[in-house]
Amino acid sequence: MTSDTALSVVFGDKISDEINDRVNSLADSLKKSGIKGITELCPSYCSLTISYEPDIISVNRLKRKINGILRKEMSVRSEDSVLWEIPVCYGGKYGEDLDDTAKLLGITPQELIKRHSQTVYKIYMLGFLPGFAYLGGMDSSIAAPRLSSPRKRIPAGSVGIGGQQTGIYPMSSPGGWRLIGTTPVDVYNLKREEPILYSAGDYLRFIPVSEEEFESIKLQIESGTYTYKSDEAVRK
Repeated sequence: MTSDTALSVVFGDKISDEINDRVNSLADSLKKSGIKGITELCPSYCSLTISYEPDIISVNRLKRKINGILRKEMSVRSEDSVLWEIPVCYGGKYGEDLDDTAKLLGITPQELIKRHSQTVYKIYMLGFLPGFAYLGGMDSSIAAPRLSSPRKRIPAGSVGIGGQQTGIYPMSSPGGWRLIGTTPVDVYNLKREEPILYSAGDYLRFIPVSEEEFESIKLQIESGTYTYKSDEAVRK
């Protein structure tokens, strides 16, 4: 699929780890290729959109470059993907919908926290808001419908469940997801060299923390002394 300034490479029509791994592998290869004229790479669940300057590189030349990369043996999963640990304080003022959501699901709040935090989530794509990660892998037993009346303002760092998905609000915004916790980690910060903490193809795990731990981490972030915890991504 092409336009005057963008080209899309489509790998499939369903959400799967294998297809998304190919999307992110091509994106990583193009980042490292040094091809002049590429201005932006936008990975999604099943495709990669490549924006380019037609005055610098023609679409036919760009297609040949891409096909050359695809013919090579690309790693199924990005070499650069990492597993991020995201501390979350659940319930109370940090997650005002936790109790009601647990009741709706017929489980205890503690069990909801356990099921939400025991999963390693894959970041399929970024969108909606800068730094908003679309995550795959949530336990289907904790899927819950969105609120009937969306909130006008959800604070940055809020962790919510909406349907079959869970995620972190990177900045204050309206939203209808059920809020079960809050992270002190600034997943989007314009003061950093890389404003968005993670990338598509990375993984993350939510780590339950107490209110005291939350406030301590928050102070460390504000003072610039916090170390963001990451590791090599776990292969499944």
